[in-house]
Amino acid sequence: MIDHTLRFVCRSSFAVILLTLLAACSNPRVPSTYTESQQIPRIFPEYHDVTVPKNIAPLTFTIEEEGTGFVTRITAGDREWVYAGTDVCPTKKQWEEMKQDERITVEVFTAKGDKWQRMKPFHIYVSPDSIDPYISYRLIAPSYVTYEDLTINQRCLENYDETLIYGNMSNSDETDGQCINCHAYQQYDPNRMQFHVRQAHGGTIIAYDGHLERVDMKTGKTVSAGVYPTWHPTEKLIAYSTNHTGQSFHTNDNQKVEVQDTYSDLMLYDIDRHEVLPLECDTNQLDCFPFWSPDGKFLYYCSAHYVKQDTARAISKEFDMIQHYKDVKYSLYRRAFDLPSRSFGKPEMVFDAAADSMSATLPRISPDGRWLMFTMGRFGVFHIWHVDADLYLMDLQQCTTEEHPVMPRRIDELNSDNVESYHSWSSNGRWVIFSSRRTDGNFTRPYIAHFDGKGHFSKPFELPQKDPHRHQEFLRSYNIPEFMSGPVTIRPQQFAAQVRKDSIKATAK
Repeated sequence: MIDHTLRFVCRSSFAVILLTLLAACSNPRVPSTYTESQQIPRIFPEYHDVTVPKNIAPLTFTIEEEGTGFVTRITAGDREWVYAGTDVCPTKKQWEEMKQDERITVEVFTAKGDKWQRMKPFHIYVSPDSIDPYISYRLIAPSYVTYEDLTINQRCLENYDETLIYGNMSNSDETDGQCINCHAYQQYDPNRMQFHVRQAHGGTIIAYDGHLERVDMKTGKTVSAGVYPTWHPTEKLIAYSTNHTGQSFHTNDNQKVEVQDTYSDLMLYDIDRHEVLPLECDTNQLDCFPFWSPDGKFLYYCSAHYVKQDTARAISKEFDMIQHYKDVKYSLYRRAFDLPSRSFGKPEMVFDAAADSMSATLPRISPDGRWLMFTMGRFGVFHIWHVDADLYLMDLQQCTTEEHPVMPRRIDELNSDNVESYHSWSSNGRWVIFSSRRTDGNFTRPYIAHFDGKGHFSKPFELPQKDPHRHQEFLRSYNIPEFMSGPVTIRPQQFAAQVRKDSIKATAK
């Protein structure tokens, strides 16, 4: 935090000096003489040759080159805009004019003394494909144990507006803390959402077309209340995993924490009936992170087979799993779903990651039902802590047999040398958003990439900010970025009031 604070103070002081100098130069000009450099300028965020939606907010950036002077020229078609200084921040009007052309060219000029050079230009490509206007995410300090101040926020992608959906401090005090998590929507609809409240006033808040309720889903037939959710695409049904989750800590590993499930199953919740249907599961299977197919006919999920390995000692399964945490490997499965009978078929293998000594999690299917994206690492299910975690893609339309299964592709154009984890598809299937720690290894930031519909993605770009330095100084991580068709209009105070009300007790079928 000291480094960030010092950088903020220094940058603020520098900004005051720079603005004073620029006040006398309200009409910056490109230098008339300069040499050519073959180096692409270092900028933050790194927006070199990215593809953006036609309705995205302006991309701002700061130049991280050394020099005594900086001028940036942006051209689109036969128009140009010139900016002085290290921070390049097009206005909304300028950005709209730039996006009228499918290719925006950026030229950065740097000076050392009275000698100028033009660095190698780069481009920003404008896609005709639009993106959902809103996303939501949880903001959390990157600590292993604290959640004193959590918020679920929503951000308009067409500008920089960010508002609060709900914050845990509304109902927390010094003695009764509260964790909030797992916001989810039915078909991108902000009027049909849910999130969990843990500890004080614990339960699941469900909003459906203006109606609010808090539900206690824990029954005698389930491992826990509902945890990781997925809304059925058309019906008032939500599938959940039910989990006993714990953390173990390492003293000599850069990955300091391991989040594990010692027991986990699947269940279906009927919103109208307030009824829980536990799925019949093998007690040695750990089932987690369910996700519906777009037609609602299949429930995809990840599952690991684990049997206590140390049978010589009278130790718990939990302790045994801590000792052998790298042996817990998840594969991808699905179950057919029959709506009239509300029944599920037997598990079907989709991808046997464990057979390759890998572990797959977070299956997410594109809206057209063809593409399955997931995260894969060496072990475990909570890949947000795993540096080796990468995104993979599988074509579900390819013919597959037991002898010749469909093999996924590692999405090299999206992955980095750090964590890639939670990911979501846009409603038109042309964009994905995912969490990555590529910037500094500590904070997850949202990245967006275009999908061509044929199995390939453009270079991802970081969520645009009005202040290009924001993510260099913002000391919170983004969790679970989800696309939305519009903003949640229920006020945070309404959610807070509902959290304090008595919960509805679910019954088990």
